[in-house]
Amino acid sequence: LIRPLWSNPPLYGARLVQQVLSDPELLEEWRGECRGMVDRMNSMRAALRGRLEALGSSRSWAHVTSQQGFFVYTGMTEEQVGRLRAEFNIYCMRDGRISVPGLNTANVDAVAEAIHAVTA
Repeated sequence: LIRPLWSNPPLYGARLVQQVLSDPELLEEWRGECRGMVDRMNSMRAALRGRLEALGSSRSWAHVTSQQGFFVYTGMTEEQVGRLRAEFNIYCMRDGRISVPGLNTANVDAVAEAIHAVTA
């Protein structure tokens, strides 16, 4: 009974995608929204790297802006990630990956300062 529901997703998702991709105006709007997301993530990556460098970190943070996608690998150890969580209430994956979409202009400086504190 449950198998068809999960194995065969409803058609409306596929129909919605087909409608957007086949309408030049909707397609351009969707592409613009995608560009906006990428630009915002790139600006947050640049802000994070810039703040870490401004704090005088001895590490190279060039990888923050050279990576692409939703996550950035910080190079923090599991112990440093634990400190980030315990001392600053900042949560990320144990391997040091942080979610770029979770960064914004209101929190990127605080995140950078916390990362700097645990990696110094």
